[in-house]
Amino acid sequence: MKRLIICLLIIMSVLTGCGKTIEKEAINIGINQLVEFDALDQCRDGFIQALEDNGYTDGKNIKIDYQNAQGEMNIAQTISKKFASDKKDLIFAIATPSAQASYNTTKDIPILISAVTDPVKAGIVESMDKPGTNVSGTSDYLPVEKQLDLMKKLLPNIKKIGVLYNTSEVNSEVQVDELKNAAVDYEIITMGITSTNEVNNAINSLVKKIDVLFVPTDNLVVSSLPIIVRSTLQEKIPIIASEQGSVENGALATAGINYYKLGYETGKMAVEILKGAEISNMPLKISEETDIFINEDTLKALGIPAPSIENIIYVKTKQN
Repeated sequence: MKRLIICLLIIMSVLTGCGKTIEKEAINIGINQLVEFDALDQCRDGFIQALEDNGYTDGKNIKIDYQNAQGEMNIAQTISKKFASDKKDLIFAIATPSAQASYNTTKDIPILISAVTDPVKAGIVESMDKPGTNVSGTSDYLPVEKQLDLMKKLLPNIKKIGVLYNTSEVNSEVQVDELKNAAVDYEIITMGITSTNEVNNAINSLVKKIDVLFVPTDNLVVSSLPIIVRSTLQEKIPIIASEQGSVENGALATAGINYYKLGYETGKMAVEILKGAEISNMPLKISEETDIFINEDTLKALGIPAPSIENIIYVKTKQN
C-alpha cells in the first residue's frame, strides 16, 4: 500500500510538472522606435492602449520589449536582429528606418509599422491594398497641398519656401518631391543633411534665403526642432510643420494628423494578427483626419495677426 501511494505521488508530480510546461506563455511583442519625440511617442502610446483595450496587457498576457534606436539606423538594425533572434511573436516598427531595418532582418515575424509616409517606396510592401509581405500597418502620409493651403492663408505674401530634410530618409524625399510638384508658384530651396551635427550650420544658412520653412515628417529634423526654432525665430521666419508635436515645440502651425489615433489603429491591427489574421493580405491604412494647430506664442513672436480660420486648435510652446 505504501509503495502504491508513493507511485501515485510520483505520477501526480510528473503530471503537475508537465502542466507547467504546456502552460501558454505570454505573447512577446518588440517595439523598434527610431527616436523619441512627440509624434512617435504618441504612436507607441496609442498602439499599447489599443492592445490593452482589447484584453492584451503588458506584464500579464503579453510582454512588450520597447527599444529606442536614438535616431541611428545601425542601432535600429541591431534592435531588429535581436528581435529576430528572440523570435518575437510580433514587431511594431515606428518610423521608416526602423520599418526598413525590421523588414530587412526578418521575413517570417509579422511586422506592423506606423509613421511611415510611403511604405511602397520604402521597399517593405508591394502595394498599400495588399502588402504581399510580412508587413502592414498605418501610414502618416498627408497630401502636401494641405500644408500649402495653410501657408497661403497664414502667409499670403511668401515667395520662397525652404525645406530642411534628411537625405537618408525615403519618406522625406517623397515629401520634398511632392512639394516641388505642388508649389509651382513658389521657389523651393532645399537643404539636405545626414546627421544632427549638421543641423545648426544648415538652418543658419537656410534661413537667410527663405520666407518660410516647411518641416516634413522627417525624424532627424523634427527631433532637432529646438535648434531650428531658435534660428528661425531670430530671423522672423515662420515654420509650417507636419504634425502637432512640432507646433508645441515652437513651429508656427500645421494641418496635421493625430499620431495617437494612428498608433491606436495599428494596435487594433495587431489584435487581428494575434487572433490569426494573415498580415500579407491586410491593407495598410492612412489617416483621413487632420486638425489645424497654431502656436500662440510663435504667432505673437512673429507679429502675425490671428487668422480667420475655423476650428483652429491653439497651443503654447512647451517649456523644456
